[in-house]
Amino acid sequence: MEATGRLTHPLCYDAGRDRYVEVTWNEAFAKIGKVLQSLPRDSAVFYSSGHAGLEASFLYALLARVYGNNNLPQSSNMCHETTSVGLQKVVGSPVGTIVWDDLEKADAFFFFGQNPGSNSPRFLHPLQEAKKRGARIVTFNPVVEQGLVSFVNPQSPVDMLTGRETQISDEYLQVQAGGDIAAILGLCKVVIEADDDALARGLKRIIDVDFISEHTMGFETFIACVRQTSWSDIEQESGLTEAAIRRAGEIYIGAERVIGVYGMGLTQHSQGSVNVAMVVNLLLLRGNIGREGAGCCPVRGHSNVQGQRTVGIAEKTKLIPMDKLKQLFDFDPPTEDGVTIVDAVKGLMAGKIRGFVSLGGNLVRAVPDQKAMEQAWAAQELTVVVSTKLNRTHLFPGKNAYILPCLSRAEIDEQATGNQTVTTEDSFSHISGSIGKRTPASKHLKSELAIVVGIAKATLDSNPRRKWDEWLGDYGLVRDLIEATYPKEFKDYNARMFKPGGFYRGNAAHERIWKTEQGKAIFTAPKRLNALSFGNTDGRFRLVTMRSNDQFNTTIYGYSDRFRGIEGTRDVLLMCEEDMAVSDLKARQIVTLVSDFEDGIRRELPGLVVTAHNLPRGTIGAYYPEANVLNAIDHYDELSKTPASKAIPVRIEA
Repeated sequence: MEATGRLTHPLCYDAGRDRYVEVTWNEAFAKIGKVLQSLPRDSAVFYSSGHAGLEASFLYALLARVYGNNNLPQSSNMCHETTSVGLQKVVGSPVGTIVWDDLEKADAFFFFGQNPGSNSPRFLHPLQEAKKRGARIVTFNPVVEQGLVSFVNPQSPVDMLTGRETQISDEYLQVQAGGDIAAILGLCKVVIEADDDALARGLKRIIDVDFISEHTMGFETFIACVRQTSWSDIEQESGLTEAAIRRAGEIYIGAERVIGVYGMGLTQHSQGSVNVAMVVNLLLLRGNIGREGAGCCPVRGHSNVQGQRTVGIAEKTKLIPMDKLKQLFDFDPPTEDGVTIVDAVKGLMAGKIRGFVSLGGNLVRAVPDQKAMEQAWAAQELTVVVSTKLNRTHLFPGKNAYILPCLSRAEIDEQATGNQTVTTEDSFSHISGSIGKRTPASKHLKSELAIVVGIAKATLDSNPRRKWDEWLGDYGLVRDLIEATYPKEFKDYNARMFKPGGFYRGNAAHERIWKTEQGKAIFTAPKRLNALSFGNTDGRFRLVTMRSNDQFNTTIYGYSDRFRGIEGTRDVLLMCEEDMAVSDLKARQIVTLVSDFEDGIRRELPGLVVTAHNLPRGTIGAYYPEANVLNAIDHYDELSKTPASKAIPVRIEA
């Protein structure tokens, strides 16, 4: 291993010496295959974090299914499964409905629970251009994120020399954690009231009645719900004033083309799917889905978190063309759905899951109930983690534990036919190819695809239809297999992968083709005005878990959260001064956060420094993944089982 922490050789945990030792690749593959073969097929899980290219992801899914299960949870289960399930239910698309060019044509952007400054900085450039052409931007977020307040373009010499800022948000509404349903319903109420007034005065309608009539269902039930909901209830549940919501609503009404952008601030709630449906409700009112410059834009994180599902890494059998797999690879695919991440973690804790292969990621650190997860993970018969650098998951080895170091995508991936191309899918459903150019950190490193092939050959019976060595030698052959499996989405795959900006695999909702059960886009009348699984009680706060600007997922690169003014530590509890005063807390006081799920389990995070911050009353903040110890594995979105990390019930102990 290099001093930088970069792995260069496969490692095997030696329990007798309580340390990892270097082994050869053949030794690692052989032992992994032997243990997998000894396990009941439903007790092994094949997880993917979203870093691997489409080629390795496709073969990884094939490995799991030939092995005998659909236990293929992936990182979407942790963040945007709410989109995959919730958006699919109401517009028939499991992914966003816009393409990149739509960003250049929108008149307004409405942001909900998304922070481009830290999580998607590429987004800031089209936002800056949008402001220059007069577009309006409205943000709903409990936390004031600098990237949505103002932006100094680092690629502009003038901006860098003068410090000139572009003001991003026209309105910034600090909704309380879990209050987005009420806030968005308030926006819809403004639109409907304006439409009532226009109708009474004989003016042009505000809502798009033709679109609603032709393309939607459920409008009458939804509009009745909006009319019956009082402004006082909306204010109480959202934490916003009627006046503030009306200002935002007027911007929505005044824009011809609107894009609704959201992130995990919307998806990671126990009613996260309703949050997503509410964004769709707002857009449907004025026909803002399925035309230029308008649509729904969930922003995902990892470079291929969306693409891995496109090519088969999914636990739901209905998402997979099993008949094509049977025809191409000569096996009977398993018919039962596999486990989600929540089910996998619960299975680990119950001792039902006994082997785990993780294609990237730091899963032990990323999931709720971390302390219980650490014990359950180490009790397994087999743990395999494909990684580029060491992480906390490696500290909890199973009885047979392997760390398999892989190439990064920037490194040369030399195989039998030369340096290989790896493809990924972005949040806009575009597929792009890339070729590594850097010299690998070690000649011993293998690509993710090579590691998948090594495990497959050591685990599965040989079959002339499964040409693992040929596929390893030429990734283009794997792309041919993907095209054969998904012919519509990947037509002329190898010929189009270097098209500038990537080639578009298509999105039915973008064309106003609604692949829902009803064949139309669906208005949803919410049954409640907050996205919480718990009520308000004295002393209970809603904890939002957050990331810093010098962090990617669970990887922390430094201790300088310059956007929030926090230096040298992550052990902080952020709360507003009013809550500090009511709770009799002082700045710099050391406190312990304790979960308040009322399930008899004590979960705590001690040693936090109380720090005044601009947050709504009742909403407090702490860093992810450290605060994951406070979340319960049973606290998740009801429809998708995405962990609800954006409003955790907690109490503060001085």
